[in-house]
Amino acid sequence: MTDLGQLLAEMRPVLHEDRYGFEALDPDAPLPAEVFALIHEAEGMTLIAPFPDGEWARITLMVHSSLSAVGLSAAVARALADRGLPANIVAGYHHDHIFVPWPRRDEAIAALEALSEQTK
Repeated sequence: MTDLGQLLAEMRPVLHEDRYGFEALDPDAPLPAEVFALIHEAEGMTLIAPFPDGEWARITLMVHSSLSAVGLSAAVARALADRGLPANIVAGYHHDHIFVPWPRRDEAIAALEALSEQTK
């Protein structure tokens, strides 16, 4: 789906229970049992995974957004930025995942739900 209004109206944000962390990965270190994402950059790899002391909450937008959709990430980032919330967005093939500070996870969900309601 690529229609921005429909994507926002149907995004259905879901907060995951686990805490997440972002870490620079030592290429010789074993991977943890559960990995959410590995990002390869020129400087090295970044691991995103659940960690008991992780500082980030993961919110998944349950709408199936096309990788070609225009404006979803921008609208989500703006809604969170308007509340002073940092957001790190990772797009998967089927869904977008937003990482927000763990202590402010409920505020982030409220902001995303309000954005969705505004577009219905």
